[in-house]
Amino acid sequence: MTVKRLYATLPLLLSISLLAGCDESSVAGEQAPPRPVKSVTATAEPENIESLPGVVQARVETDMAFRTLGRIVSRRVEVGDLVSKGEVVAEIDPLSLQLAVRSAEADLRDAQAQLDNAAVTERRKRVLTNSNAVSVADYELAQQQLKSAEANVTRTTASLAKAREQLGYSELRAEFDGVVTATSAETGQTVAAGQTVLRLARPELRDVVVDIPEALLSSARVGDNFNVALQLDSRQKTLGKVREIAPQAEPSTRTYRIKLAIDEAPEVFRLGAVVTVTMAKPAKGSIRLPIAAICNKDGADRVWVVDRSTGTVKLTPVKLGRRAAGAPFVRVLSGLGEGDEVVVAGVNELAEGQRVKRDQEPRS
Repeated sequence: MTVKRLYATLPLLLSISLLAGCDESSVAGEQAPPRPVKSVTATAEPENIESLPGVVQARVETDMAFRTLGRIVSRRVEVGDLVSKGEVVAEIDPLSLQLAVRSAEADLRDAQAQLDNAAVTERRKRVLTNSNAVSVADYELAQQQLKSAEANVTRTTASLAKAREQLGYSELRAEFDGVVTATSAETGQTVAAGQTVLRLARPELRDVVVDIPEALLSSARVGDNFNVALQLDSRQKTLGKVREIAPQAEPSTRTYRIKLAIDEAPEVFRLGAVVTVTMAKPAKGSIRLPIAAICNKDGADRVWVVDRSTGTVKLTPVKLGRRAAGAPFVRVLSGLGEGDEVVVAGVNELAEGQRVKRDQEPRS
């Protein structure tokens, strides 16, 4: 009975094993379909800064102020006046300072008289001590009084020098050759120490101040040359060199301020003149990619590069330029070559060596 059952079930077991083998071979023979993605071809594009407005400003500009409290009795300059180093530009009433000098002179004369008297007393006590007419203690007291008088003369001499110096504070003198660009106080006004009276600028050291949008900042480097032309007369041109770039954006406009040195510019580029600034030569081209093409793996920026011969993707590290807030594109500084095909959509669902079906996206 057992042998008959074995012969009866044997064909059924053979059929099941054959079906299982067919299923395994069919699964093994199937290939995963390529994943559809969008890609672009990396192309270097020039970074051109459009024409931007700027203003000519003095590089060195100093707020002039008195170093002591007083009432202004004279202001000898107006806005636009040229002044020389050491020239008196304003004065305050010197009466109180003159009285302080006289008081210090009187204190010095009194201290000098006390010193002379102490010196005579010390000499007399020394002679009497040698003849045993007075005690040693009296002589030591005379010596102490002489030293105290000498110290008092030194103190009052310093006080007189200080009073005379402060008398000089009644005159405000120019620190360098320059031009007056602003005034903040008038004759008859009482000003505190350090309160601005006028502003003095050096006209031979000029800068052009330009506010560059955040998206264009990567095109500017310290030392780059820019063409500078007057807005009222574009025939008047000069060359400006980037001297300074602001480390952070202005909060309300999101622009970065740069300063261009124009020390050799003609006199027509006066302080306050409005100018137009453009790049002196095209910037070196760089590859631009959509932000969606960048994926961050292990703290590093990477992109998926397509191998055209095999249709597979490879994760490639790249170095990116400054990312402007809200900008849809980013500059690739290194890691990609011109002509590389880069995945720009579906980057988060890919794996190393995965086959893809590309759909080239037009560049904007």
